[in-house]
Amino acid sequence: MLASIALAVAQLGNSEPHLTNVRQVTFGGQNAEAYWDVSGNWLTYQASVDGYPDEQIFLMRADGSDKRLVSTGKGRCTCGYMSPDGKWVYFSSTHKVNEGPQQRIDMSQGYVWMVNPQYALYRAPVDQPNARPELLIDVPGRYIAEVTIAPNSQFMVWTCDAGGDLEIYRSDLLGRDVMRLTHEVGYDGGPFVSWDSKKVVYRRSTFRSQQEIDDYRRLLERHLVRPSKMEIWIMDSDGRNKRQVTRLGSASFAPFLHPDGKQIIFSSNFGDPKGREFDIFLINVDGTGLRRVTKSPEFDGFPMFSRDGKRLVFASNRNGKVRGETNIFVADWKE
Repeated sequence: MLASIALAVAQLGNSEPHLTNVRQVTFGGQNAEAYWDVSGNWLTYQASVDGYPDEQIFLMRADGSDKRLVSTGKGRCTCGYMSPDGKWVYFSSTHKVNEGPQQRIDMSQGYVWMVNPQYALYRAPVDQPNARPELLIDVPGRYIAEVTIAPNSQFMVWTCDAGGDLEIYRSDLLGRDVMRLTHEVGYDGGPFVSWDSKKVVYRRSTFRSQQEIDDYRRLLERHLVRPSKMEIWIMDSDGRNKRQVTRLGSASFAPFLHPDGKQIIFSSNFGDPKGREFDIFLINVDGTGLRRVTKSPEFDGFPMFSRDGKRLVFASNRNGKVRGETNIFVADWKE
């Protein structure tokens, strides 16, 4: 089996020249949102694992070894991210108010995401696996998730709808000194701090009419969003100098700034008329030079460069034994 996987990856690699030495580090189930720590030795990720009611946060070495549970094993969790000092993993969880799974999403509205109002933001110590996570920010009845942390340890950014709209906020690593960074109508979210801590890249929804704005607000009242039209943006870490990067008219998300500060990698269904196939793309920060990185016929997403820019971690449906299986891959990056 491993030989057949290696052959499939090798054949695909011929059409993915940016990616070499591709290694699969999870096998089976639903594994996604894997993010590097500062050292490049560890990855946090979320996964659905038998024995738990819903997705939980895990930690593993970059080669896939030493996997361990970080969250409580209760409720639903998302968006794990390690602190720069390597002592904490930050994540959002519903376990305080709901130890069971997230309710099923009402797809009668079409393809929508749930912005779960039961999430609160926590951090758990890496070296105390049985310790109770420390609650940092809780806005009852409001969504708070999508946290990432500045490598200089000065601040973190996260998404919340506390003001009645989905916006990006900034605070210190204990949830104090909160500053709102975005103010436009629509879903501003998925913020990632650059490795030099100077920039934040994020996704935001686009609207072509007042009717689409009204539809967004109606869905948000039900804790839902329709992510079919989202573009990639960049701003300074204090919220200044916002600039739209992509104009693809597609569902683009999970951006990350290359350590050179000149390129952004992200996932999008751009180019698929049916909007079902997501691939990883690279674009210059001025919006030029769009190129496709992955070529598998399945989902590829959540890309992130290591701090030295030499490795890329991403999630993909490639090599799945069953339809929809998602695993985490690490590849050497070739310019």
